[in-house]
Amino acid sequence: MMENGIAQQKFSQYICDAIEAVSFKLVKEVSDLESEDGFFHPDMSHQIFGEKEQIFGYSNLQIKIFYSASFLYAYVKVSYTRKLNSKQCDGVEPDNIMLKLKDVLPSKFYTNIDDFSSIVQKEDTFRPYGHHINTYSRDAIGCSMPRQFEVYKADIHNPQFRKYHNRMESFILWFIDAASYIDVDDEKWDYYVLFEKCVRNGRTRHLFAGYCTCYRFYAYPDMCRPRISQVLVLPPYQRQGHCSTLISTIYQEYVPRKDVLDITAEDPSENFQRVRDFVDAKNCITLKEFLPANLHGRFTKEMAASAKAKFKINKRQARRVYEILRLLNTNENNDVEFIKYRTVIKTRINQPMRDLRRKCQMLMNNPSLLPPKEEQEKMVEREFEHHLEEYHRVINRLKST
Repeated sequence: MMENGIAQQKFSQYICDAIEAVSFKLVKEVSDLESEDGFFHPDMSHQIFGEKEQIFGYSNLQIKIFYSASFLYAYVKVSYTRKLNSKQCDGVEPDNIMLKLKDVLPSKFYTNIDDFSSIVQKEDTFRPYGHHINTYSRDAIGCSMPRQFEVYKADIHNPQFRKYHNRMESFILWFIDAASYIDVDDEKWDYYVLFEKCVRNGRTRHLFAGYCTCYRFYAYPDMCRPRISQVLVLPPYQRQGHCSTLISTIYQEYVPRKDVLDITAEDPSENFQRVRDFVDAKNCITLKEFLPANLHGRFTKEMAASAKAKFKINKRQARRVYEILRLLNTNENNDVEFIKYRTVIKTRINQPMRDLRRKCQMLMNNPSLLPPKEEQEKMVEREFEHHLEEYHRVINRLKST
């Protein structure tokens, strides 16, 4: 990418927004290749095309990445109206698009449409890998029959699934921020794959919709702590409740196990944390420790113990659930009730700052290393307002179910 501002201005028509230029499509039939419907853009592209998420050297660039909807074989079609050469831009070469894509797409992808079409024709022979662990349905707008979905727990020891995982994983750099590929040779990884089950041309089909990986960390002396890692639901299937059902399915796998201490999540995004909050709050609302009458006091050891025993929720997440359910049962128009709630949350938010201030006082006798008190109060207030906004979104969903 050219860094010189003048050069960028001169060649601005050859600088493309990568997120707009790139689009994906799940191909169910060969005829889908000719349709302009069903495309979706990535959420990000910085791990492929750099922090500015721009592609240099092409005008009217389109990068269409087609995936066969079941086997997930990929076909790439690149088109543009004009491409610069190095002589036109002071020796700077246009970005090598195929080289950049080669590092992130499945190890084998197609650039010939006829070869890809022959692969698509075999899509109805696909069968999910692993064993089936859940089936559920979703109402579909404009359809009399609900759509059916299935979750499978797959085994990486199956060489065919190992290849399939490579194709699934090729989506994550486009849709999961700060994502990285996992070490499939590590046997502590568990794999859960979501499919839409449907009938097309008289044949049962399983169409890839998303997947999740979990890592079983060791917990002394003979326990494990599954950590939910990558969670991907492709855009055509988002906002339909699949992520929460996928998480609930994973809980159903781990919660009954005596060797599972608790379930955690790895650096959850706000979207994932919101779904996790919803699932955990929906579960905890059934426990007597989280009944409305018990929510207006402090977060208790009994709450933490009950959430852990019944749903393998760790203490930190149980505290978050308590705050959500307490807000659900707080009259925000009642100043006394809401001030009590706000005080409890702010006290928790401010606790790490107080602890740090105490350590600075003890070790260095220099509390001035911390921000001024007024700035700390503003930071706590901003954090409280952010929590309030997120909690309300979870509560609205709880009320709608």
